[in-house]
Amino acid sequence: MRRISSEVHIDAGAEAVWSVLADFSRFREWNPFLVQAAGRARVGQRLSLRLRLPDGGREMTFRPTVLASEPGRLLRWRGRLGAPGFFDGLHSFELTPRGAGTHVLQTETFTGVLVPLTGPLLRQSEVGFARLTDALKTRVEARAAV
Repeated sequence: MRRISSEVHIDAGAEAVWSVLADFSRFREWNPFLVQAAGRARVGQRLSLRLRLPDGGREMTFRPTVLASEPGRLLRWRGRLGAPGFFDGLHSFELTPRGAGTHVLQTETFTGVLVPLTGPLLRQSEVGFARLTDALKTRVEARAAV
């Protein structure tokens, strides 16, 4: 098992953060890691996500299933590479009100027999996570300032 995470404080309410985070069709406008997305933030829905590894890294598309969707609070999905147990990822965005803003914690827990062989991929993904949360902060705060 391996876990990666990134967190940020956003100077806006959780509803404003959620409105950007759950608007998958606009990811291409601001998201440097998940550069294309389609689907709905509804439990049971299959998403189509195109991930771009940092610094000119390769791109890959995966189709996770939404496991939890609580507007303004939690978005979680599970993606798999191959059959269950080979390489599974449980990805979460947790939104917690803090003062007048929102703390965002993005995590992914990877399990499966291939995890020990994916060190470089997971290190690049961790950089991508940080860039995603930074870009989310920039996007939400720019919208809140208008």
